[in-house]
Amino acid sequence: MAALSAWFWNERFWLPHNVTWADLADPAPGVEYPKAGHLLAALPLALGIFAVRILFERFIAGACARSLQIQQGVGRRAQPNAVLEKVFTSITKNPDSRHLDGLSKQLDWEVRKVQRWFRHRRNQDKPSTHTKFCESMWRFTFYLCIFTYGFQFLWQCPWLWDTRHCWYGYPYQVMTPGLYHYYVTELAFYWSLMFSQFTDIKRKDFLIMFIHHLATVSLISFSYVNNMARVGSLVMCVHDASDFLLEAAKLTNYAKYQRLCDFLFIVFSVAFFITRLVIYPICDS
Repeated sequence: MAALSAWFWNERFWLPHNVTWADLADPAPGVEYPKAGHLLAALPLALGIFAVRILFERFIAGACARSLQIQQGVGRRAQPNAVLEKVFTSITKNPDSRHLDGLSKQLDWEVRKVQRWFRHRRNQDKPSTHTKFCESMWRFTFYLCIFTYGFQFLWQCPWLWDTRHCWYGYPYQVMTPGLYHYYVTELAFYWSLMFSQFTDIKRKDFLIMFIHHLATVSLISFSYVNNMARVGSLVMCVHDASDFLLEAAKLTNYAKYQRLCDFLFIVFSVAFFITRLVIYPICDS
């Protein structure tokens, strides 16, 4: 175990030449450098964010959805049937003609009735517009708040205006409370998204989104541990700048405000292009 730990925390991978973990372990009084243990605070915070999300979606987003006449109703549910349920969960959700014929004979049902059962059962697993609206409103609120906080914090930081400050004195750069809170809150949010995937209705992009959240958590954690937090804060802010616009466009789509939806998607596309393909490469260079 000690050998594995030594391999993982190899200083030649994490730190510049001639810098060791011991050099960062004992800073001057009043000075704090990032440590891996700091990130443990993100886990209980993620659970707190997850709890806030549940309350937010139930009492705030749900009320907004009802005021916009987005009903919580679910479409017609498939009638309980143990044989078909077993096929649906363990074999196929969309049986071919051979399976349909076999099930029709086994249950003494018409083929069309079996097809209809599978269609209702598939629709039963799809999230309703009400559910999607509440989820998008939660993400919109978080992205907007964290972007506002991040931008206000970075506005006072010299590395926003001159990215060379991201590397002056590296890795001996002080971790300020504002930067720490920004990092841990972002990390906790993506941990909470990973948690919620296992409680939400399972969707087709489950694996893709899980890998996305895992990659984001890894990148945020690694950039913190090796004290690349300054450039990391710029990257997070640039990414958040367009995310809340996408969620706003989704909200208007669910509420059937089509013109506003089209406008917001255009604004999002422009913001995404500028932040991800223009500003981000400059910040990262």
